[in-house]
Amino acid sequence: MRFGIVIPAHNEGDILALTLDSLLNQHYPAHQIIVVDDNSSDNTAKVLAAYCAKYPQVKQLYRSSSAHRLPGAKIVQAFYAGLPLLEQVEVICKFDADLIFPPDYLQKLHQYYTQHPKLGMCGGVCSIEKQGKWLREELTDKNHLRGALKSYRRECFEDISGLRQAMGWDTVDELLAQYYGWEVLVDNTLLVKHLRPTASRYNSQAQYMQGGMFYRLRYGMILSFLASAKLAYKKQSFHLFWDYIKGYFKAKKEKQDFLVTPEEGKWIRAYRWRNIKKKF
Repeated sequence: MRFGIVIPAHNEGDILALTLDSLLNQHYPAHQIIVVDDNSSDNTAKVLAAYCAKYPQVKQLYRSSSAHRLPGAKIVQAFYAGLPLLEQVEVICKFDADLIFPPDYLQKLHQYYTQHPKLGMCGGVCSIEKQGKWLREELTDKNHLRGALKSYRRECFEDISGLRQAMGWDTVDELLAQYYGWEVLVDNTLLVKHLRPTASRYNSQAQYMQGGMFYRLRYGMILSFLASAKLAYKKQSFHLFWDYIKGYFKAKKEKQDFLVTPEEGKWIRAYRWRNIKKKF
């Protein structure tokens, strides 16, 4: 089973080497590592050139794009720029450029995919350093596979028609994978060091996009309110709740395109409500 990794990188020159070193020293080696330099203005290209000269499995690609760091479409577009360079791989990985993977990371993923034929997506969890200890980054549910750590069995990736080029892509993929009969596994003991905590990366515009994502996923008003409250609570910022709600109504007023079909949306709402009821 061959693993192909695509890493979008925007101004990660100071830490990209740590990510690449951790991937190049895996017990189960990756078949290919494609790094997409997404319009970086620092020394990212120089760092990449050194690795490409030394390691034939590492390839680089430059992509011209916005100079701003935003979640959603920009990241997915960078991923898709590098995806065609992957050759004959059974597992497609989309990793961030600010991570340090434990040496057994890909080996664990390989074991999971081999042992579970219906496993469509799997991965570990992001951890952040607090007082000298690396602890799980508590931003999402324990069964959610973070966007920084995505891996897909190729057949699953094809069934869900790939990634949506929009905020919320890393939620849509999991929901659709399950809709099409695939399983999603998150190993909460498999800690990956996250060098740039998520909250430090994006500006206020991203909060409105998050609320808009709830609309575009066809959550409906009540589920969107509950999801907004939950996320704001996890981030310990009440004002974010209002940003999310404003984003939801902005998307609704503008009649932004939905990310899923009516049938998929119906299944997603039922799935969300089932999970809510389980907690009571």
